[in-house]
Amino acid sequence: MVAYDDFNGFQVQANARTIQGALEDGLERLTGQFCRIHGSGRTDTGVHAHGQVVSVALPWKHSIDALCQAWNRYLPHAIVVRHVIEEPENFHPRFSATKRTYRYTVYCPTVGMLENVQRFPLFERFAFVEKLPLDIVRMNQGAAQLVGEHDFATFGRPTYGESTVRRIDEIGWRVESESIVRLDSPQLQRIVLTVTANGFLRRMVRNLVGTLLQVGRGKWSVADVSDAIAAKDRSRCAPPVPPNGLVLERVDYSEYPHLFLLEGSGVVL
Repeated sequence: MVAYDDFNGFQVQANARTIQGALEDGLERLTGQFCRIHGSGRTDTGVHAHGQVVSVALPWKHSIDALCQAWNRYLPHAIVVRHVIEEPENFHPRFSATKRTYRYTVYCPTVGMLENVQRFPLFERFAFVEKLPLDIVRMNQGAAQLVGEHDFATFGRPTYGESTVRRIDEIGWRVESESIVRLDSPQLQRIVLTVTANGFLRRMVRNLVGTLLQVGRGKWSVADVSDAIAAKDRSRCAPPVPPNGLVLERVDYSEYPHLFLLEGSGVVL
């Protein structure tokens, strides 16, 4: 399992600091050989991860625990390898995955409007700050329209192939306990959307969050969410939220449930 701050996305690219590039550079410095990393998905610039899964074949004669400790010594502070296991036969971190879970964090006032505060440096790195109160009940009613298998073409483009059909197993907003934050007046509460699906389109989660926020603001009805799904038209999507509130929480592999002991994810060799 790999956790990280945002960098310039996961996938390696020229002249940019990426997660894949940093992991590969760390291994090369450790082993003296270049080793290609394969990930369970390509998180965008600004997106964080708590449970990214990567796979790599490399020369290593010591224990798995020793590899985890040594690898971390060659990584930036914004990246940590949390767990390492041996890779089973025919495993691939991306194509063997059966479910992925993301969460998106929002701060919003409980009552009133944020009028005088322009920036929120303590929150904005890992959350989106909404300046109006949100109707969370209606947002969950809107989220319920998204459950099941649908053509989500309105909410994103394929990361590979042409199909825009995905299956959302669970999605919902919750108010986190003890999350009230005082900024003089009004107070802010932290709400989190958690969504689990068999796969996601490019920017799909950010587009879904943006759409559900429109419901919470009263600018969209619950029926508008269903209509947007049926339209299969990118122009029918609400504006996406910024990436900073998004975290890849975990990746699940139904064929290998015994392998991933730390919240369902790992780094495999």
